[in-house]
Amino acid sequence: VQLVESGGGLVQAGGSLRLSCAASGFTFDDYAIGWFRQAPGKEREGVSCISSSDGSTYYADSVKGRFTISSDNAKNTVYLQMNSLKPEDTAVYYCAADFINGLGPVLTLYEYDYWGQGTQVTVSS
Repeated sequence: VQLVESGGGLVQAGGSLRLSCAASGFTFDDYAIGWFRQAPGKEREGVSCISSSDGSTYYADSVKGRFTISSDNAKNTVYLQMNSLKPEDTAVYYCAADFINGLGPVLTLYEYDYWGQGTQVTVSS
């Protein structure tokens, strides 16, 4: 099982980035893919998740209206489009996979079975 994030970087406040999470080694349609982030000195928190089978999504309140999660099942890849970025969005962003087998996606950290290595997002003011 492998999850590989990409797309992080340095951006000014108000700018945009698109993160990608390429998955392999498991049946993609049986899983939800979630994005989490961890800022220095803070706990890891959920950002957004999507069901690979039906495309249902969930967003944390802090990113609603600014971030959009999407999935390309042909490529086993999930994207996180991040617009109107704020300095408080600065963190290492991780993608993770949760076996849901048709259930709805949740942003409960301990539910997730597989994790990527993370990609750094830095938003300057």
